[in-house]
Amino acid sequence: MNKYPAFAGPQGRTVDEITQGRRLRRMRKADWSRRLVQENQLTVNDLIWPIFLCEGENRREDIGAMPGVQRFSVDMAVREAERAAKLGIPAIATFANIDPALRDETGSGILDPDNLINRATRAIKDAVPEIGMITDVALDPFTSHGHDGILRDGIIVNDETVEQITKGAVLQAAAGADIIAPSDMMDGRIGAIREALDHNGFQDVAIMAYATKFASAFYGPYREAIGTSGRLKGDKKTYYIDPANTDEAVREAEQDLAEGADSLMVKPGLPYLDIIRRLKDAFAMPTFAYQVSGEYTMIKAAGANGWIDEERVMMETLLAFKRAGCDGILTYFAPIVAERLKAGA
Repeated sequence: MNKYPAFAGPQGRTVDEITQGRRLRRMRKADWSRRLVQENQLTVNDLIWPIFLCEGENRREDIGAMPGVQRFSVDMAVREAERAAKLGIPAIATFANIDPALRDETGSGILDPDNLINRATRAIKDAVPEIGMITDVALDPFTSHGHDGILRDGIIVNDETVEQITKGAVLQAAAGADIIAPSDMMDGRIGAIREALDHNGFQDVAIMAYATKFASAFYGPYREAIGTSGRLKGDKKTYYIDPANTDEAVREAEQDLAEGADSLMVKPGLPYLDIIRRLKDAFAMPTFAYQVSGEYTMIKAAGANGWIDEERVMMETLLAFKRAGCDGILTYFAPIVAERLKAGA
C-alpha cells in the first residue's frame, strides 16, 4: 500500500484513476532503473576531435576566443594524436592556420603536397596509424580573402573551385587521410572528388560531406583559430545554406549521397538538431554533427562565469546529438569527455 496519503481531486478521482494506473515515474525512481531504460548513451566511440595546426616546432598557441583550445605545431599535434588514441578517440580532424605569406586569391597553397595539413597528416599517420585522419579541402585557410572558394570579380566561382579542391583532395589522400571532408559547399564537389580519388587509386578513402553547412553566426571563434578573422570580404551566403531552410538541407544531402558521399555532416550542431533528425530519418546513413566554435565558447564562457555547470552542460549537449540521431560528434570537448568517460564518471 502507498504509505503516503492518497490524492483525490475535485471530482473525487485518485491519481491512479487519472493516469489509469500508468505511473511513468516508476522507472525513474532509482539509479539502476534509470540506467536500465536509458535510450541513448554517449561513449568515446562517438567522438571526433578537431585540432588546429600552426607552423614551427614545439609550439602550442592559445586561441583567445576558444578557452582551453590551442594550435599545435606538427610535432605537438603528433603528441596530441597519441594522447587521443590512448583515450580511445577514434579520429581527429585537422584545420590549419596558414602563414599569411602563403595565402593568395585562389588558395593555391592547397596544391602543395607539403602544406601544413599534409605534413601533419603524414606525421600523425606514421606515429599513430590506428587513429582516423579527417581532412578538409576547403580553400578558406589558404585564401587571402577568407572565402571557401576562388573569388573572381566578387563572385565565388563554382567549377574552378571544384577543380582546385579535387586536386587538393587527392594530395590529402596521398598524405594518408582516411576521410576527406569537403566543407566548401560547392555544387558537384562530392562527385568530382570521388571520381578523382578512385582514378588515383584511393578507392578506400571515404568522403564525409558537409552536406548541410549553414550560413551561421556560430563560426566566429573558429575564424580566429585559423587566422581568417578580418580577412573575409563579404559573406558566405551564396554557397552556405540559409538557416531558415530545412527542405533545402535535405536536397543538399540527397545530392551529396547521389554523388558518392559515405556519410553526412550537419554544421553547426545544437541549433540544427531538427536537420540531424530529418537526415537520419530520410537516408539512414552515417550522420555526424559539428559542435562548432561558437557553441563551445558559449559553454566555456557561461561556465567560467558560474552561470551554468560547464561539465554537465557539455555532456548534456553531446547526448542531445545522439538523441537527434548522430553516429558521432566533432567536438573540441573530445579529450575532456574521453577522460571523463574513461574514469567512469
